Amino acid sequence: MSSRPQPTRQQPDPGRSCHAAAVAVVGDPGEVADRFAAALSRRGLAAARLWVDRVPAPVAAARRAAELARPLPADGPPVRAVLLRHDDGADLVLVARRGPLTGRALGELAVEAAGAAPPVEAGCGDRPAVLELVGRPEPTAGAAGDGTGTVAGTLVGESAGTVAGEDPGPEEDTAWRGGKPRADRSASYAFAVPAGTDRLALTGAVGAVLARFGGVRRVRVGTLRDEEPAVVPVAVEGSLRDLAARPADPAPLPAPGPPEVVVGVLAADSPADTYLPSLTPPWPLTLTLRGTTVTCDFRTGVWSAEVVATVARYVTRVLDQLLADGERALADCDLFDDAERDRIAALGGAAVELPEPSGGIHDRVAGWARDTPDAPAVSYGDDRLTYAQLDARAGRIAAALRARGCGPGTRVGVCLERSVDLVAALLGVLRCGAAYVPIDPTYPAERIRYTVEDSRVSLLVGADGVEVDELLADDTGDVTGAPAVTVGPDDPAYVIYTSGSTGRPKGVQVPHRNVLALLAATRDDLGLGPADTWTMFHSSAFDFSVWEIWGCLLTGGHLVVVPHLVARDPAEFHALLRAERVTVLNQTPSAFAQLVDADRRAADRLGLRLVVFGGEPLDAGMLTGWFDRYPEHECRTVNMFGITETTVHVTAQTIDRGLALAGTRSVGPPLPGWYVHVLDPAGRLLPPGAAGEIHVGGAGVADGYLHREELTAERFLPDPWRGGRMYRSGDRGRLLPDGRLEHLGRLDDQVKIRGYRIELDEIRQVLLDDPDVLAVAVTVDTGAEAADARLHAYVVLADGAGPAADLRRRAARILPEHMVPATVTPLPALPLTANGKLDAARLPTPAARPLPAAREPADTVAGDSRAERMREIWERVLGAEVGPEDNFFDLGGNSLLALRLLRELRAQGLGEFTPRHLYVHPTVRALVGAGATERR
Repeated sequence: MSSRPQPTRQQPDPGRSCHAAAVAVVGDPGEVADRFAAALSRRGLAAARLWVDRVPAPVAAARRAAELARPLPADGPPVRAVLLRHDDGADLVLVARRGPLTGRALGELAVEAAGAAPPVEAGCGDRPAVLELVGRPEPTAGAAGDGTGTVAGTLVGESAGTVAGEDPGPEEDTAWRGGKPRADRSASYAFAVPAGTDRLALTGAVGAVLARFGGVRRVRVGTLRDEEPAVVPVAVEGSLRDLAARPADPAPLPAPGPPEVVVGVLAADSPADTYLPSLTPPWPLTLTLRGTTVTCDFRTGVWSAEVVATVARYVTRVLDQLLADGERALADCDLFDDAERDRIAALGGAAVELPEPSGGIHDRVAGWARDTPDAPAVSYGDDRLTYAQLDARAGRIAAALRARGCGPGTRVGVCLERSVDLVAALLGVLRCGAAYVPIDPTYPAERIRYTVEDSRVSLLVGADGVEVDELLADDTGDVTGAPAVTVGPDDPAYVIYTSGSTGRPKGVQVPHRNVLALLAATRDDLGLGPADTWTMFHSSAFDFSVWEIWGCLLTGGHLVVVPHLVARDPAEFHALLRAERVTVLNQTPSAFAQLVDADRRAADRLGLRLVVFGGEPLDAGMLTGWFDRYPEHECRTVNMFGITETTVHVTAQTIDRGLALAGTRSVGPPLPGWYVHVLDPAGRLLPPGAAGEIHVGGAGVADGYLHREELTAERFLPDPWRGGRMYRSGDRGRLLPDGRLEHLGRLDDQVKIRGYRIELDEIRQVLLDDPDVLAVAVTVDTGAEAADARLHAYVVLADGAGPAADLRRRAARILPEHMVPATVTPLPALPLTANGKLDAARLPTPAARPLPAAREPADTVAGDSRAERMREIWERVLGAEVGPEDNFFDLGGNSLLALRLLRELRAQGLGEFTPRHLYVHPTVRALVGAGATERR
């Protein structure tokens, strides 16, 4: 007996077009051949051989299942008949191609040949096939499709992973897809359904459940129409009567790979003991109805056992409602009873009462100044302040601000370069009772002006306002110690501006209570304390800095403010981390990818014990190399999901090598005091495993948007399950059955190419799986016409990596044609915003062809020859003519092109320059001079 062929894109699986039936033989097995031949003749079918085999009784059941699952060869006869004789009797197994025999006709043929029924009249087996919905499991031996199997919650086989899903637009069809590939086995789960359930009712119930899972109003279900593949659109606004009136649409079987339709319902309308409607059904999940039992056959690489059991429970509940009221709209059916609704509402975070805070952020910092006055608090290069010195400087600033009318109920803008005075100024604003509004001085003047005007600050520190030196020079007397004003935990601490959908930034106002709660929720778990040294890597106008500054100073640590140019140079930043013996590092994944590359080049290891990721989704696979150098027991890596409106962090997931290799999307369970709900577009709770919009409640929810009452009311909603308020995030995710959250990107992070819905993250992950790829960005160019739409990938490659064309060829071997990037452009680094996130606007034009090859290095000579060689490289990188006095950045250069330029200069032996050199010497003539000076 030949082994069963595995499906590939080149080789169609013959099991898809075959069905099978098995019947216990009645009477003398020797007469089966005659009855079988007569039954074929009465139906006008060609004669077929009956194979007879004697098998030991202990293996008879396994052999029967194997014969049921063995498809016919493409060029073989239309029917194969096998009689298995054993000590307990005999079984007749028939395998046939669908079309010549319907499911019922095949069963009748088997029953008649086995002697279990009288002969049928000629033509009785030729009636039209009933409508059957098709699924796509790999049949489990002895279980798949077995209508005589167990019922009500019986699982056969193993599961791996959790169900993954798409979240298409409200007018689109839903589909379930796997994320990163998992072990793909087969399993079967059976459950009981109410009496009176037929194929139509089961189809409607399945459609209602899947629509709720996907947050859509219409789903597509695979079907057989006249034994040929088709789909039935199920619109949940309608009733079962409406569904019955909707015809099925033809749909050829797709090639193996992510299917368009991934669920189906089969009506096992066959008199046979066992009937398999398809040996290899085309979809990952099949529900087969036989009487009052439904068997779910599923592929574990797409569906988990837990989710299948959940779907079965919800289908049963919806069936009860539909059978009781045939006119009821599918969308109106309730999936949960009260107890389950409460359980799901509680799944996204336990009710944890955090200690009630008193005072404000500055009071905690003052406490460290009293307890450890000589401990290092903040440093910037050689400029260093102890906690006592920081407290005293903040006190003087606070007194000067109060003298200028700043206090409770006011806001103070802080627009300062990175320095110890920046931290002292923020602390001073809090001590005077006001809220600080951080403004990055590198922002365009128009954005700075808008922020100042929209926030209605009473005073601006820095920029064109008052300088810190002026505040410190004020004669305000002794201000060391407690502030002259009382600040409570509910008073505003800061207002941070985030981008708005209208193009105008919006200010998020956060009280002291939220920041204090964040540290109470994380301090013990992360082991934060006075022995730690943190970096302030991010802009004070980015909410990650709230965690960096106050996470450090509220736990007595030492805060190292990273100079702007050092933050842009991974090698210099690595050197700073080593020199300052930093133990706690906070990074966006995009910035960390550059640091990992710098660390590989460095001889000395860092002293990090904790790395916290935030700000954007983490591709966990990028950490496998990091773990080689920094094992998990030495350096803990934590992926945290958070939002400015929910006070920086919401969840925390410690990443280990196993999770990294699996490419986990988990961001962990909510922090103590925080919780999440995942809701559909109608604001209803979704079951575990279903993708929807993340809503965040609990200790971190901000006061709202400054001067935006309407927007605040739209995004900060009352929580009907727990009370209080929750923030509607606009992020897409799903809760896992263990309470962890998977973050799936923004709700608008999907694109369509030639009618196919595409997740850009899926393409990114495929490229990142290549060990030579350090970082990836994927964009879509829609073009003038829909047919012109193309995908473009940008990759950062490790030293010694092969050409980018090899990556595209590899992607073409993994992804469907419509998901393969048209171009793959290698970059020295991905461009980042001031906040360390990917700056998609600064990605260069896709490199459809490689850049011109660099000239062979000539003999090193002084003077004009060296400058000319450098100028030619500048022109090649910038794609423009360059004169000796032209400014690199005026010609369109940026940090991305700077890294490319410096790498090529180094490769050509023209100097070991850093980004700092280029920022200070941005012309060819100046850079040549800087190189000559260093050589001397």
